Amino acid sequence: MSTTAIVQEDADPRASKRQSIFSRFIRTPAGIISLGVILFIIAVAVLAPWISPQDPNYVDLFAAKAPPSAEHWLGGDSTGRDILSRLIWGTRTTLWGALITIVTALVIGAPAGVVAGYFGGAFDRAASWVSDAIQAIPGMIILLVVAAGTRQNFPLLMATVGVLLTPGYYRIARARTLTIRNEPFVAAAWVAGLSHPRIIVKHIFPGVYAPIIIQTALAAGIAMGIQAGLQFLGIGSANVPSWGAMMNEGFRFMLTSPLLLLWPSAALGVTIAALAVMGSTLGDLVRVRTPSAGKKATAAAATANAAARAPATGAFAYDADKAAVRVENLRVAYATPSGESEVVHGISFDVAPGEVLGIVGESGSGKSQTVFSMLDLLPSGGRYEADGIVISGRDVAKLPAKERAKLLGSEIGYIPQEPMSNLDPCYTIGFQLMQPLRSVHKKSRKEARDIARAMLERVGIADVDRVMKSYPFEISGGMAQRVLIAGAIAGQPSVLLADEPTTALDVTVQAEVLELLRELQDEFHMALVLVTHNFGVVADICDRVIVMRDGDIVEVGEVRETFAGAKEPYTRDLISASLDGAASRRELDEEFAGKGANAQPAAQGA
Repeated sequence: MSTTAIVQEDADPRASKRQSIFSRFIRTPAGIISLGVILFIIAVAVLAPWISPQDPNYVDLFAAKAPPSAEHWLGGDSTGRDILSRLIWGTRTTLWGALITIVTALVIGAPAGVVAGYFGGAFDRAASWVSDAIQAIPGMIILLVVAAGTRQNFPLLMATVGVLLTPGYYRIARARTLTIRNEPFVAAAWVAGLSHPRIIVKHIFPGVYAPIIIQTALAAGIAMGIQAGLQFLGIGSANVPSWGAMMNEGFRFMLTSPLLLLWPSAALGVTIAALAVMGSTLGDLVRVRTPSAGKKATAAAATANAAARAPATGAFAYDADKAAVRVENLRVAYATPSGESEVVHGISFDVAPGEVLGIVGESGSGKSQTVFSMLDLLPSGGRYEADGIVISGRDVAKLPAKERAKLLGSEIGYIPQEPMSNLDPCYTIGFQLMQPLRSVHKKSRKEARDIARAMLERVGIADVDRVMKSYPFEISGGMAQRVLIAGAIAGQPSVLLADEPTTALDVTVQAEVLELLRELQDEFHMALVLVTHNFGVVADICDRVIVMRDGDIVEVGEVRETFAGAKEPYTRDLISASLDGAASRRELDEEFAGKGANAQPAAQGA
């Protein structure tokens, strides 16, 4: 592939989306008209020195209050200055003031809102309090005080207006970030090893810019109105032409020379109206779519916990100190209005290197909360405690946040459920696979691209070039799950956590994905922890199984032994529900008895 092709593929993947939005915008009558008006006004401001017929401050006493003529197209003002020239130069003053205001409000408000929404905590509370305080301050009084204290310094005055408009940007950015922050693709990016700043830049900002653009168009009109109001009150230099000062003068002579008020009022009104129409039109077109989207341990649970901690037997006998994963006395709780509610009650288990451990249970059993604790991905309001969470010989529960984050995407891989929701719709598949390789593993662009292609080929995707250039909505659910698997194994982790990786897939694709996971696990000799509610999945891929109910482990054992004779009624019920109408594991074992100890029977109905 040529260098040009590579550069085009690695360019900003949102370019085509922006182009589509722009093309739809200019196809609407309101959009093209408002854009034309704004571009014309900007051109007038930029070209003012060349298109202005006269010096805006040149006084011709014979032209005082003169009507429109060949020499003065819009007439003269009360002192004989050319109204058209002052109107043209006033355009530059007005746009410059609006620019200062917008930049100030945008630079302060938008980043603060994104950081507050993403991280929350003390900064969120403090920033929200400041935002509320700014809104409670009488703005005009503050502006008059600043004008008096700075001798009517125009840039500083407009920057103050920007500070007063900051809460609008802050609230919009914060609200949008709070929504995106809970999307699965953000959690997937974090588990892939990306840092918080990179996630904010690459995954949060693309979802925030749309309402920010709309807010900017509306805020620019507000800034122009406030600026004109201040100038109307006499704030500003008399030698600097401005629409507000011209309106002030026209108001004083409204009865005798109404045209003095008409021209600047029309210019200001048309500009603000064009900005309002542009903002409203963008509001209809610019949309970033994101996919949607305590019971005490019983005696049986205590026995199961002990069994889960015991070293595995048979093919996976190992020293517990060398376990790929060891979880000791894990407890997970959530804050509720009535107090803290514990959802996982002190569970413990080990996973051997190269072993596939299934954690099975109905919804609400605590299996996903266990995996989220291992990844440090509990939702807001949740917390966990553990005597130890050892992964690849390191107790991650005791590591600093930065050190623990370094393990994600390298030592620890994660395959989430709902594949379409865990891919960012703003970026191509190739970009999302390459980003962690370049950020976490410090690969060059070419190396990252080669690895991404190799991983896609390894997970069974035939048309790799097309998939690399595709957006998530352009591929099927089964292919999206294969993409997530490719991303999870790209860093060759020693531990792979899979949370319901086949729930959103049909039976045929589910079987293909399970076979792929088993092959990859064998190939890379990873410890695989598979969370599922389906014993059919357990039968297909797992070596050992842990059964959870209401936050406790109720049974643990080898898969064949569990199918042959589950000890707990709850386990037998799960097996019956998952394999309804299928042959029992005992029958399958007898069927494959003559095919060797390494035969892997696949349960029907998996």
